[in-house]
Amino acid sequence: MAVKVEPLPNFEGVYQVILEDGARRIASKNLAPGRNVYGERLIKYKGAEYRLWDPFRSKIAAAIIKGLKSLPIKAGSKVLYLGAASGTTASHVSDIVGEKGHVFCIEFAPRPLKELINNVCKFRLNMSPILADARFPEKYASLVEKVDVVYCDIAQPEQAQILVDNAKIFLRRGGWIMLAIKARSIDVTKEPSEIYKREIAILEDNGFQIHQVIHLEPYDRDHAMILAQYKPSQKKS
Repeated sequence: MAVKVEPLPNFEGVYQVILEDGARRIASKNLAPGRNVYGERLIKYKGAEYRLWDPFRSKIAAAIIKGLKSLPIKAGSKVLYLGAASGTTASHVSDIVGEKGHVFCIEFAPRPLKELINNVCKFRLNMSPILADARFPEKYASLVEKVDVVYCDIAQPEQAQILVDNAKIFLRRGGWIMLAIKARSIDVTKEPSEIYKREIAILEDNGFQIHQVIHLEPYDRDHAMILAQYKPSQKKS
């Protein structure tokens, strides 16, 4: 059986790859042909190259497979990525937004940022690596434009509040956020469901309308992905 690639319905810039054995995987079209980022397989099909997107290595991929209804990241989107690390997921975001979009990558740790620069950003002009602490967005305000989406994947106790602080500065009204909640990074003594409710309440109290909550097991244990839209006029009193 020959490999086949087709668009994934309702997900602009995301593709379904049917492999030789009939297995189905998701993928993004490679913005830097010939290069992979984390050992992912490259698939050539009808003159284009695609990168298989591993849900065990990427929470966005896991969310898509677990039933995400829509992905706000599209061609031309400007995205603020909090916690870009060495670029596994950020590189797929780069693929999706394409040459007319941009990904502002915030990473606190120097070593993964160096890997991000040397292995990913060096070959992708639509990515800006920024060494910074996401808890202090005012320190990198001069380096980031207004964005359509804020994606947050950080191991900090105040994940929702950090996202809110960044969104108030950088996210346009009506823009979207995706928050990968790491329950065990917030409080190991509480049940993940309790943590999710608390983080969601922080978002709602700051003008976010929750559209979907997706539990990421078995790909990530005690993790949930929150999809929400920024509507500050609806902020609770």
